[in-house]
Amino acid sequence: MSGATWRKSTRSSGNGGDCVEVADNLPGVVLVRDTKDRDGGTLHVEPSAWQGFVDLAKRIGSVA
Repeated sequence: MSGATWRKSTRSSGNGGDCVEVADNLPGVVLVRDTKDRDGGTLHVEPSAWQGFVDLAKRIGSVA
C-alpha cells in the first residue's frame, strides 16, 4: 500500500533473524510484513485487532 511508513518491531532480533515490520500510519488498517521478504505477503488487520494482539503479547510477555 502506498504511503505506508514501516518500522521494525522493537521485539525483533538484531541479528537478521526473526524480524517483523509494522506500518500503522494508514487509516483503518495495520500492515505487517517479514523484514527478510519485503516483496512477500503483507498481513492487513484492523487497528482494534492489532491493539488486542499487542495487549495480549504484553500480558504473556510479562508472565514469562
